[in-house]
Amino acid sequence: MHPMLTTAVKAARRAGSIINRASRDIDMVSVTRKRHNDFVTEVDKGAERAIIEVLHRAYPDHAILAEESGAQGRSEYTWIIDPLDGTTNFIHGFPQYAVSIAVRHKDLIAHGVIYDPCKNELFTASRGRGAFVNDRRVRVSKEAHLRDSLIGTGFPFRDFTGLDEYMAMLREVIAKTAGVRHAGAAALDLAYVAAGRLDGFWEIGLLPWDMAAGALLVQEAGGLVAGLSGESDYLESGRIIGGNPKIFAQLLQTIAPHAGKV
Repeated sequence: MHPMLTTAVKAARRAGSIINRASRDIDMVSVTRKRHNDFVTEVDKGAERAIIEVLHRAYPDHAILAEESGAQGRSEYTWIIDPLDGTTNFIHGFPQYAVSIAVRHKDLIAHGVIYDPCKNELFTASRGRGAFVNDRRVRVSKEAHLRDSLIGTGFPFRDFTGLDEYMAMLREVIAKTAGVRHAGAAALDLAYVAAGRLDGFWEIGLLPWDMAAGALLVQEAGGLVAGLSGESDYLESGRIIGGNPKIFAQLLQTIAPHAGKV
């Protein structure tokens, strides 16, 4: 395992311990509303501090881009951190949330970790070295037909200006697949695509820390990721589609005609 990936794993597990301790008594957790349907807890903040502490101890000169504390420093290496993806799930005791950590070298995501503290599942990937779940190599699914596929998604929740656009996509995908699932944690949805549990995934309105590690996992598991029109700037646009190669192509063909239409 690459030393940066080892450091990311250590940081993710440290954050996971903080999250698990807090989950035993959710009613005692302080919750603040950042904006409509966007919450932050003292657990998010504590987990993020723990992650940054581990990363800075190993790589003090690297830059940070974190959900709660924002951008820090300048370097050709940037750590992209979501200390608790699925905060709303966590607040409600719904066990679908994760820690997501990626490191970007210049313009490419080099390493990624997604840790599910509820199931103790650790998803890891390094560019060119494959994707793993708890040290077991994984591949995207072999499903060839959209009509038989299980697709993950996330509903718009921060900004509803694209809701009509999204609903047109959702209507089309529901009609053309075996099922659509919304679990509320984009990082885990992408990890599930990498592990073959979902055949594809799409969402709009995301931020870089929601996608960075998961996108690398999908790619290293043999899948494809892109923006909703097939472009490669999903980290900037916040609009992503991923899947095994055959489902990716069919899902993109289904969604693309509705992208940008309100």
